[in-house]
Amino acid sequence: MSSPHPHDLDARAASFAHRHLLGIEGLTAPEINLLLDRADGYVERNRNREPASELLKGRVVVNLFFENSTRTRTSFELAARRLGGDVINMSVDGSSVKKGETLIDTAMTLNAMHLDVLVVRHQESGAPKLLADKVNCAVINAGDGSHEHPTQALLDALTIRRHKGSLKGLTVAICGDILHSRVARSNIHLLNAMGATVRGVAPPTLLPSAAERLGLEVHHRMETGLKDVDIVMMLRLQQERMQGQYLPSVREFFRFYGLDYEKLKLARPDALIMHPGPMNRGVEIDSQVADDIHRSVILEQVELGVAVRMACLEVLTMWSGPGNG
Repeated sequence: MSSPHPHDLDARAASFAHRHLLGIEGLTAPEINLLLDRADGYVERNRNREPASELLKGRVVVNLFFENSTRTRTSFELAARRLGGDVINMSVDGSSVKKGETLIDTAMTLNAMHLDVLVVRHQESGAPKLLADKVNCAVINAGDGSHEHPTQALLDALTIRRHKGSLKGLTVAICGDILHSRVARSNIHLLNAMGATVRGVAPPTLLPSAAERLGLEVHHRMETGLKDVDIVMMLRLQQERMQGQYLPSVREFFRFYGLDYEKLKLARPDALIMHPGPMNRGVEIDSQVADDIHRSVILEQVELGVAVRMACLEVLTMWSGPGNG
């Protein structure tokens, strides 16, 4: 893939006036399309194992993960290296943060390193925004609390777009633990911005308050929620974030809300099956359904994550404007 012409850079930069990527909320459809278009261009390049680019040569990308996520961290690391960047993975378990250093102290330390991009995953909502306000580099939110996970929503959107051509006019069912899911929130913002209809299918205890205001068409039964949908997006049951009684039992949850072939019959015959991972097989989704080579795009989601993160790194380091978004 050839490097963009300088005039093209100037034109594109005007269409992405954000210094950071802290969430999908607030991004316009043209901005989302810009990221998806750039990511789409990297997919075949990665599949063909083309040599690393030098786009980020001399640039430093730091992965600062306060929560474990081998898949997301590795994906960002691969993305940076394929663009020729230098990558530092900071281990929080062995860092000063674990010994009581505050996020602001961490920001000051990182500033002294003169890095170019900080990729942050944190268990508290708003932590990446706090760091973004204090550092001089671009910040990418790799997941914060129950708030947002923007690059996951972008890779989900790219997966859908490559199969369906467009997101506009599609009906997408997001099913399961919506209350605790930052993936769900980012997807709801993105899908609404792109003109899709978004259904939330979950028991009342696993839905956020005022779910309709988020842009969800609420269903409490899979029988109505999955009817004639184009995409079935299952979510992980996040029991580690649950304090109190959210559901009777895992077995009951699968019976009513787990995706199996019987429930899948309600969707359109060409409906895609998605899951952000990691999956709890037999809890949110039946193993046979998850591994269905004709319907499931779960492994493709993982693959496209690298291309999406390459696009985000490119846009934020080369094309981003002075805004704080």
